[in-house]
Amino acid sequence: MDAGDDGNLVATQRILSLVDEGSFIETEAYVRHRSVLGTMNLNRPIGDGVVTGHGKISGRQVILIAQEPSIFGGSMGEMHARRIASAVDLANRTMRPIVAIWDGTGQRVEDGVPALGATGEVLDSLASCSGRIPVVSVIIGTVAGTSALAAGLSDFVILESERGRMFMRSPWLIPEIASGEFEESDLGGAKAHSSRSGVACLVAEDEQHAFELANHILSYLPDNTDSIPPRFSQTDDPLRLCEELSTLVPNDPNRPYDMRGVIETVVDDSTFMELFPDYAENIIIGFSRLDGQPIGVIGNQPSVLAGCLDIDASIKAARFIRTCDVFNLPLLTFVDVPGFLPGTVQEWGGIIRHGAKLLYAYAEATVPKMTVVTRKAYGGAYLAMSCKNLRSDVNLAWPSGELAVMGAEGAVRIIHRRDLAESEDPEATFSQLVEEYKAKFGDPYTAARHGWVDDVIEPRETRKRLIMGLRPLEGKREELIPKKHGNIPL
Repeated sequence: MDAGDDGNLVATQRILSLVDEGSFIETEAYVRHRSVLGTMNLNRPIGDGVVTGHGKISGRQVILIAQEPSIFGGSMGEMHARRIASAVDLANRTMRPIVAIWDGTGQRVEDGVPALGATGEVLDSLASCSGRIPVVSVIIGTVAGTSALAAGLSDFVILESERGRMFMRSPWLIPEIASGEFEESDLGGAKAHSSRSGVACLVAEDEQHAFELANHILSYLPDNTDSIPPRFSQTDDPLRLCEELSTLVPNDPNRPYDMRGVIETVVDDSTFMELFPDYAENIIIGFSRLDGQPIGVIGNQPSVLAGCLDIDASIKAARFIRTCDVFNLPLLTFVDVPGFLPGTVQEWGGIIRHGAKLLYAYAEATVPKMTVVTRKAYGGAYLAMSCKNLRSDVNLAWPSGELAVMGAEGAVRIIHRRDLAESEDPEATFSQLVEEYKAKFGDPYTAARHGWVDDVIEPRETRKRLIMGLRPLEGKREELIPKKHGNIPL
C-alpha cells in the first residue's frame, strides 16, 4: 500500500489511534482490484484502498473500517467495496458495533459496473445492520457519492471540523462549486451538515477528538439490540435534591430559560452528551445516565422559538427516540411546549406528517418512558411529547405545569369571543376570564385529578422521583401488535 505524508498508512494509523493497544486484527488484507482499464492494471496495491478488521475500544470488541485516501482517493472499486461489505457482514454475524472512518470520493470510475454492483452490496449490508447493531461513522476527508450514502445509513455521523466534507455527488460536478460561487466547506463542510442539513450529529475539533466522541457514544450503547446498555457504578446520590430547579423556571410563563440547566441538574454527575446541538435548536436530545443507567433525554428548549415543535425538531427527536428504543435506552422527556410552530412554511412543508413522526416514535417505543412537565404542555404538541396516553410509564408535573388544549389567552379568545365583543371593558374582562380559565383547566392538579399525570411534585424532588420510578421499570416488557413493520409517515 502507498504511504501517507507521514510515512505511515493513514487508514491504519487512524484505526490504531482509536482501538486499545495491540487489539487490532486486519481482515482480507491482501485483496487487490481486478480492473484492467488504462494503467489500473499496473497499479494494484494490496488492500485496494481500505483497511478492515476488528479490535477493542475500551475493552469492547468492535468491527472497524477505514478508507485510505492516499490510494485512488479512497474511491470504492469492486474489491474495495466487497471488502467493506465483508466486514459489515462480520459485524452482523457477531452482533458487534461498527466504527467506520470514511475518507473517499465515491465509486471508482475506472472499475465501471462491477464497482456499481459491489457498492450496492455495501449499502445493502449496512441497511441490514439498522436496528441490530450500532454504527458510528467518522468523516475525516472529502466524502462523496456512495461513501456519503453509506455514512448516511449510520446511526451516528461525526464530522471533523477542518477537513470533513460530505457531498451527494463529486464536488467537482456541483455547478456552484465549479463556478466558484461556493467553497466546498460552505456546501458540504461541518457547519453546513451540523446546522443546516442535520446529517452530522457532532462536530470534532480534529481526528483524535472525533475518535474520542465515537468512543463516548459507544459507552452509552449496548453491543446490539439483544443486549442491555453498559451500566456504570453510581457516583451520584440517587436521593439528591435539586435545589437549583426551584428558581430555574421564571414566574412569567412567556420568559425563556435554558432546558439544558434542568437536564444537567437532574442527571448523574451533571453529565449530558448532547447530539445535534446546532440543528433544530428548539428541541434538545442526547445521552446521559440516571442511577448509573444510560438513558436518552429529550427536552423542548424554551429559549429557541419558545420551545415550539417544527418540522426539523420533530424529525430530529423522532429519529433519536427510535434509536434509543432499538438499543434499549429508557427515555426521559422534559416538556415545555406551547404548540406546533404556525405558518405557511410549516404547513406547506408537511408539519402534519413530520409531527406525526414524533408521535409515532413515542407510541411505538417499548422502553421505559418518563415525562416531566415543567411548564407549558398544550394541545397536539403535548400529546406528541410522550404523554400518558402514549403509554408513558412515569408522568410528573411541576406546580408551574400547564396542561391544556391551548394557552389560556387563545382559548379565552375563542370560547368567550361574544362576551369580549359585548363587554364595556374588554381588557378587564379578558384578564378575568384568562385567570378563570387557568384555574379551571391549566392547573397541574386538574390534570392529576383526571389521571393525565401521576403526581405533581416540587422541582427539587425531580431526580429522586425519576430514579424511584425508573427502578421498577428495568424489567419492563411490552409487546407490539404482530406485524411486518409499522408504516411511519416518512
